[in-house]
Formats: sequence, C-alpha cells, structure tokens
Amino acid sequence: MNHPHPIPTKTPWQRWFLSLDAAMIAFGRVILEKFAAIAGFFGFCWQLLKSLPLAFRNFHFTVEQMYLIGITSIPLVCLTSIFTGAVAAWQAAYNFADYVPLRYVGMAVGKSVMLEVGPVLTALVVAGRVGAAMAAELGTMAVTEQLDAMRCLDLNPYRYLLAPRLLAGMVMLPMLTILSSFVAILGALAVVTLFKDLTPEGFFAGVRLFYTNWDLFVGLLKSFVFGILISLFGCYFGFTSSHGAEGVGRATMASVVYTNVSVLICGFLISNFLL
Repeated sequence: MNHPHPIPTKTPWQRWFLSLDAAMIAFGRVILEKFAAIAGFFGFCWQLLKSLPLAFRNFHFTVEQMYLIGITSIPLVCLTSIFTGAVAAWQAAYNFADYVPLRYVGMAVGKSVMLEVGPVLTALVVAGRVGAAMAAELGTMAVTEQLDAMRCLDLNPYRYLLAPRLLAGMVMLPMLTILSSFVAILGALAVVTLFKDLTPEGFFAGVRLFYTNWDLFVGLLKSFVFGILISLFGCYFGFTSSHGAEGVGRATMASVVYTNVSVLICGFLISNFLL
C-alpha cells in the first residue's frame, strides 16, 4: 500500500547546506564560549586587583605564600640556573672560537642572562612548580565546597586566599630572578675558567663591558609581570575548578600551559617595546 503523502528526499545540495549550517552553529557556539571564558577571566582579574590592598590587613598570609613561592623554590631555581649559565657560556665560546676574543663570552652571557634567560627560565620553573600547586590547592578547595563554606561564613576568598598569592608572586619572582641570574653567571664563570682557559678577571671584564642599568631594569620588569601572570592563572583555574578530581587535573594542566605561553609572549612584547 503506497503512502498517500510520500516523504520527499533531500537532494545532495540540501544535505550539504544542512551540514554546513550545523557546522556553523557549532563553530559559533565555540566562539561564544571562548568569549565568555575571556570575559570571565578579566572579571576575575578585576575582582582580584580590587582585593589586593586588603592583603596588607592580614599580611601573615602573604608572608606564608612568599615562603612557599620563593624560599622553597630556591634549590630548583639554582640547580637549573647553574647549568643554564654553563651551557650558555659553552655555546658562546664555541660560536666565538677563532673569530671573537673569549673575553666577549662574559658580555654575551651577562646580556642574555639578565635580559632573557634569567627572567624566563625562572618564570617557567616557578610556573611548573608553584603555579600548578596553586591551581591544585584552590581547585581541591573548590570541588570540596570549602570556598562555598568561606562565603557562607562571610569570608572573602579573594582577600584571604587569592590576594596574598598575587602579592607574593609580584614580590618573589624578581628576587628569584636576581638569584637565578647570579647563579647562572657563576655557572658560566666555572665553565670558562675550567675548560676555556679564560681568567675570572677577563670574564667579569666582559660582563661589565656593555652593561647598563636599563638591562637590569628590563629583566626585573619582566620577572614582575611574570609573577603576576603565574599567580593570576594559577588562582583563576583553581578557583573556577569543577567536576571533581578530573576537573582539578584539567585546571592544573591549563594553568601551566596558559602561564608558559603567556610568559613567552609577554617576554617578547616587553623586549620589543623597551629594547
């Protein structure tokens, strides 16, 4: 028995347009979600910056975070910095061989360490160690409803949890960068004196040869910005975690990825505008 009203079949063009329409809707949904996430991040940053002066009212929380961010990171920062300086000196000496006097190795190492290697290396190390710990700790508090409990007790999480971390990151990253640069230069000194027959006087003469205070300022400015980025991303992804342990793991990974990418981008932009 034939159906009185047969169902019309779609032509290939109609099916193609329907699939294109569905793809455009999905693409638009993704774009809107990304814009909403960006707007949420900037709203979070604004709330955190407004709460930053309140961190001085409970400064012992900031001191505790300064210890966790700075003091506990010293062994790892020193270990990576000494070998980074050694590699930089060896590479510079290899490139300068038979063309440039070895005393210019100190100049190359000093410039690169103060301007780029010290700030960026320290930021990447601290982001992988401290930024991930921030996201994991705050994420655990979020998924176990500890943050909701603080709000019920009329305790502002931005004041007691997030602002101290941001302030500590702003203070300790420049200090760690100074230490990292110093240790890296010592590592370079050890290489050139032990393996390249360059005296310490000749090495430090090269370091001082084209030194300017502006180089040190730019390096410290980078580390200050990197400290803000590490704290912001670590706090944001941890504070907004959801969906249990799996969500905490994703937040921790996202904080490290976004921090590392933003550190490299901001390092390039600061160098581009100030050097």
